[in-house]
Amino acid sequence: MVDMVDEGDVAPPSRRRHIARLAAFAGFLLALFYLVAVARVVDVGQVRHAVAATGAAAPVAYVVVSAVLGAVFVPGPILAAGSGLLFGPVLGVCVTLGATVGTAVVAGFVGRRAGRNSARALLGAERAEVIDALIERRGLWAVVGQRFVPGLSDALASYAFGAFGVPMWQLAVGALIGSLPRAFVYTVLGASIGKLSSPLAYSAIAVWCVTAIAGAFAARRGFRHWRGHTAGGAQDSVAEADREAGAG
Repeated sequence: MVDMVDEGDVAPPSRRRHIARLAAFAGFLLALFYLVAVARVVDVGQVRHAVAATGAAAPVAYVVVSAVLGAVFVPGPILAAGSGLLFGPVLGVCVTLGATVGTAVVAGFVGRRAGRNSARALLGAERAEVIDALIERRGLWAVVGQRFVPGLSDALASYAFGAFGVPMWQLAVGALIGSLPRAFVYTVLGASIGKLSSPLAYSAIAVWCVTAIAGAFAARRGFRHWRGHTAGGAQDSVAEADREAGAG
């Protein structure tokens, strides 16, 4: 007799394959992070000069280039400051936001293609359904809230959101809403280089302080809320399985 395998279970060889795939993807991202964010193999100054040479097309060029560079872990504050330096505080903020949304979409798409199937297989059907329901109700605001958390890489978070199946529209809109304060801060500071005592620079610093404090509280509350919902969903699944076993 052939044993029936539950749809949510993953056979050991298949499980090892999914783990290896996710580990390889994580290793690739870690190596990329080291090369770009730590070893600084990308010269942002040269990129800025090359974009400036495109003339009237420079804002669009900087959006595209920064979106790709952000997805490979070039620090967002450096890119935003470069936008302010090139385009000033008003146009620079718009360029920074466009690049930020582009990075979220690129990283989310790669994360979805590289890790979503393996992540769902390892989670199992029941947990995947719980996460899908949470994403449907709160995925957009999870992306928005992540943008307020200080010290967390937006690109890395977007890869993770993509792997867990957050829709592209939620990533794009959430990045646009959640990144607005920081886009203003870093772009204005970049535009204010040499005159950091200006009122605009002081306002950027004030916004940064408020955003950091709000982000710390939002992260703590969001994590507790997410954990409570996940635990509740898992308990409901166990209870339903017990009822089915009793009925059988």
